Amino acid sequence: MTKNTKEPSFLDAVLPILVLITLLSSSVVLFGDDSSYGPNQIALFIAAAVAVVIGLKNGFRWTDIEQAMIKGISLSLGAVLILLAVGALIGTWLLAGTVPTLIYYGMQLLSPSWFYAASCILCGIVAMSIGSSWTTAATIGVALIGVAAGLGLSPAITAGAIVSGAYFGDKISPLSETTNLAPAVAGAELFAHIRHMLWTTVPSILLALVLFTIIGLNSSSSADVVHIDLISSTLQQHFAISFWTLIPLFVLLAMAIKKVPAFPTVFIGALLGGVWALLFQRDLMQTLMEQDLGANIGSFKLVWSTLFDGFAVETGSDDLNSLLSGGGMSSMLNTVWLIFSAMMFGAVIEKIGLLRKFVQSILKAAHSTGSLITSTIATCIATNILTADQYMAIVMPGRMYKEEYERRGLAPVNLSRTLEDGGTITSPLIPWNTCGAYMHGVLNVNPLDYFVYAFFNLINPVLAVIYAYCGIKILKLTPPDSVQQELHLKP
Repeated sequence: MTKNTKEPSFLDAVLPILVLITLLSSSVVLFGDDSSYGPNQIALFIAAAVAVVIGLKNGFRWTDIEQAMIKGISLSLGAVLILLAVGALIGTWLLAGTVPTLIYYGMQLLSPSWFYAASCILCGIVAMSIGSSWTTAATIGVALIGVAAGLGLSPAITAGAIVSGAYFGDKISPLSETTNLAPAVAGAELFAHIRHMLWTTVPSILLALVLFTIIGLNSSSSADVVHIDLISSTLQQHFAISFWTLIPLFVLLAMAIKKVPAFPTVFIGALLGGVWALLFQRDLMQTLMEQDLGANIGSFKLVWSTLFDGFAVETGSDDLNSLLSGGGMSSMLNTVWLIFSAMMFGAVIEKIGLLRKFVQSILKAAHSTGSLITSTIATCIATNILTADQYMAIVMPGRMYKEEYERRGLAPVNLSRTLEDGGTITSPLIPWNTCGAYMHGVLNVNPLDYFVYAFFNLINPVLAVIYAYCGIKILKLTPPDSVQQELHLKP
């Protein structure tokens, strides 16, 4: 706050949020599954306008608020570039036969009874190896959604299993950006932070796997052997199915493990998919290209158009057409619109001090360690909802609470773990958050649909609160040698 501006009242802080909640709720009621395709964006714009009026009332200049909006949107541009690259990758990997091959072998190898648990484990292993829940969802996740459709299983439960596994693997991987960011903000050491997180993440994923196993064993697949054989034969009829079409996936995973930045990794994977289509899917491309252009130019144009506008194939079945078509950068533009709208709203309420007002009110009531950690988790979730970005949900609460944790004699790893438990893990559950919007764009399942099945992401924050009130693995500030010795104890 400057000398020309005044502190917002509690009513100031609450009003834009009440407007947003009311409009978003109305959006879901009135528009249903289409709420993320325009209605939610308008809700965020109107709520931002209310916050702007409050800021002007409290002495902020429009130019300062506008600059905050621009800065807030700019923070999401890295995610936007990745989103566009992912759209291109999905399109070319469909054309190259990479995704169809994964679907083909997945239906042969994965039993419907164990499919959900196996999907969770597979995504966890991949995410732990490469340190990216986003890349995992865009590659293995897309294929698993296709396998689920082929087996007649629930896409919502499958998406919940994918998100659960991907975020578990991401959290315990030292290659993950957020796993590095949280201890940096809290002042903890990276591997001490990961070891401390195991106490909440491991029990959470085990409980999630038990639930996925129970659901799998008690669910019935609507696909019989004849149906699966029909899909398999259709895949073989339209695509060249072989090990070689999986090479783009292995290349992408290798680059991710080598810590090549996400945007070039995904875009190179997309371009490689286009090359693989030219090499291995000549018969398919012959049926899709414009014949009057000639084989070479027609093939080149088809790959180019797939990068920006996606891929579509006609199999004679509407369900299979939907399963095997999609992608392209243009398919991500609505998600980009949603992210920009949400980041704008978050930037305004941060600039005029509404979030800070909330935290000040919370700290007055947080007397015990349990209530402090619970308040931190609640603030992280609220920041995810209001600023729509998982990085903000780590950095802002981390800065706000760090001094209070130190004042109460709590080791930094308590704060860093709590930032992950409340911030990173809950981000894909919110439709307009960058992570929730990304998962929706990639998996084509609304976060509101997979919300109740993302068991790991739901259990983890609850378990963290239980630990906090029971005093389980809440470390106190001690001399450095003692802290290091305690942190090296395995759970």
